[in-house]
Amino acid sequence: MEPNSSRLRQNQKEEHVAGQDLKTQAAAREFSSVEEMLREDAAQTLVPNSVEERLKAAPIELPSESRRPWWKRIIGQ
Repeated sequence: MEPNSSRLRQNQKEEHVAGQDLKTQAAAREFSSVEEMLREDAAQTLVPNSVEERLKAAPIELPSESRRPWWKRIIGQ
């Protein structure tokens, strides 16, 4: 009877350790904010070379600060 009980105890210990590992992994993946989660994701995500090249070649169009807002153009200020 002892060999079976020792196997049962060993299996229970292994399940307990495996359960703790899953909890540890889940806790390690919790973030305090969305921004923190996005930063972590961006750090781990590799951008394909083709996308990186297209982004570098794309013209950057920033809005000009000298342009008046649409509502000022309508009102005439």
